[in-house]
Amino acid sequence: MDLTPLIQPADSKLLVVLMDGLGGYADAEHGSELEEATTPNLDLLAHEGVTGLADPVGPGITPGSGPGHLGLFGYDPEAFELGRGALSAAGLEFELRAGDVAARGNLCTLAADGTVADRRAGRVADDEARGIVDRLQDGVRLDGVEVFFRHEREHRVLVVLRGPGLDPAVGDTDPQRTGVPPLAPEPAVPEAKRTAELVQDLSDQVSALLAGEPRANGLLLRGFDTHRELPSFGDRYGLRAAAVAIYPMYRGIARLLGMDVLGRPSDLGEQFATLRDAWADHDYFFVHHKRTDSAGEDGDRARKIAAIEELDAVVPDLRALSPDVILVTGDHSTPSQLAAHSWHPVPVVLWSERCGRDDVDRFGERWCLRGGLGLRPMKHLMAIMLANAGRLQKYGA
Repeated sequence: MDLTPLIQPADSKLLVVLMDGLGGYADAEHGSELEEATTPNLDLLAHEGVTGLADPVGPGITPGSGPGHLGLFGYDPEAFELGRGALSAAGLEFELRAGDVAARGNLCTLAADGTVADRRAGRVADDEARGIVDRLQDGVRLDGVEVFFRHEREHRVLVVLRGPGLDPAVGDTDPQRTGVPPLAPEPAVPEAKRTAELVQDLSDQVSALLAGEPRANGLLLRGFDTHRELPSFGDRYGLRAAAVAIYPMYRGIARLLGMDVLGRPSDLGEQFATLRDAWADHDYFFVHHKRTDSAGEDGDRARKIAAIEELDAVVPDLRALSPDVILVTGDHSTPSQLAAHSWHPVPVVLWSERCGRDDVDRFGERWCLRGGLGLRPMKHLMAIMLANAGRLQKYGA
């Protein structure tokens, strides 16, 4: 439903705290990471508010970060699609031109037999990765096309092709698992055949240039996309929105939606300081916490639990800012058992003075399953937040 005709002004502030990859699942030996974390402050939000579970895209669908975030912001992820390349470009403030093709790259470790040994090259340090990316920028040359390499963070790289006749309908080279070779870039439409050939040439040149590297000796590409225009978040909801995020991709999606992207924080403490300093100037705030997802992708259960507890510790400071509505959730699930994104629903807690209460007093998947919000599409949460903030008029007579 288009909410724009129902929007009304109100003197209220909305705070969304997103723990990337928050969701998980209980197995025969353990509860989920969230269930086993010590989270007294999130539990208090659950006790005072309402809880539930959300499907970022749909039942059984494993979402990427782009669809998960779009759903959180009330954009139907089946109607609006963003590739990781476009998000990375926006996050790095790299201006994509019409006709450019962008992809998100992972510096990776290839074994002697050409198979992928580590998709993230041991999460190579920024300084080392920047030097490698500079070598690629200096050394890779493609016929009739400009190529741009930009370091994003750790192993992450933005790759942009610029020239005539390019098409983003190219399949990923990242197989999303180890022990197998990189995929050949396949054109999804005939018009993308030349682009796929250029991507293969680029990948071959990268492997030759990095052959002597002990860890980052290859590059995996995914999320090919081009310049996108999205409806403005502010126009849709009548909100002055701000985002506080560390990683470029999440800064990018906020920027594409027209949010103000605040500061350049490097840790959770700096994120809170940035949020506090901007509190008077905006009425919707999005705070992104990445460490939960990174730990889940590494299969590191203990580190994911610690990342959840790190966020829990700042909840009292967030509440001290006196937001009228607080929503805490994730953009998707990243169970440490799978070391990857998954289709499992994401836990949600909503707090406001008018949200009511359910019988749940702990924040975790199995408790949220019986919460008052039920199991619902992620894209519906935005309307529920607006209603609790007094920003939606009555519909109909």
